[in-house]
Amino acid sequence: MKPFLLIATRPEDETADAEYEQLLRFGQLEEHELHRIRLESAPLPSLDLDDYSGVIVGGSPFTGSIPTEHKSDTQRRVEKEISDLLDIIVERDFPFLGACYGVGTLLSHQGAVIDSTYSEAVGAVTINLTTAGRNDPLLHGLPDSFPAFVGHKEACRVLPDHAILLASSDTCPVQMFRIKENLYGTQFHPELDAPGIAQRIRIYKNAGYFKPEEADSLIAETSKAPVGDVHRVVSNFTRNYAVS
Repeated sequence: MKPFLLIATRPEDETADAEYEQLLRFGQLEEHELHRIRLESAPLPSLDLDDYSGVIVGGSPFTGSIPTEHKSDTQRRVEKEISDLLDIIVERDFPFLGACYGVGTLLSHQGAVIDSTYSEAVGAVTINLTTAGRNDPLLHGLPDSFPAFVGHKEACRVLPDHAILLASSDTCPVQMFRIKENLYGTQFHPELDAPGIAQRIRIYKNAGYFKPEEADSLIAETSKAPVGDVHRVVSNFTRNYAVS
């Protein structure tokens, strides 16, 4: 099988390695089936998409909607390199799954409005499938409503007309979408389970997502959330798009 490619941008080794492990586990992949590029550490190398089954972009501490002058040199480089790669991915309709930061990168590339209007507190929310979502292969086997972990400083406020809304929530109208046939993004985290979000709460407790003194209560609260269904998004993606 051709491997999938994970484009990661988390600077902390602990969270970067955990994200990779979670995608391996819930994508039912072996290590040789998921290549990782940590784009925050070095420029994107030359890639041939024909070497891969699909591309996954994970989460990031970067906030894409802030003014350019407030972005670091690394963030500006990462955004440019991902945008250039998306030029090819979108043109080819090459299998793509963006979670969290992957939403902002793909939707920004496609003309969406991304801002802080629908920023979400850290925790579990109920995701509701649209009619299109109930019939989409990436959501096969999921119930019409299911809990998933969120926690973001920005989200999509205006979805492009050519994008198909697959899922929404009371906290954020665009929780999942599809562009063309094979380009997907989720605002929620399909790769996170309770231990995974507990780790991120501990690491990012001073990053402005919540008050630092709330960390312990958030960990206790999220430990009770039954988020097992959401991981099927990852396994459906890897199963549907794996090619020899």
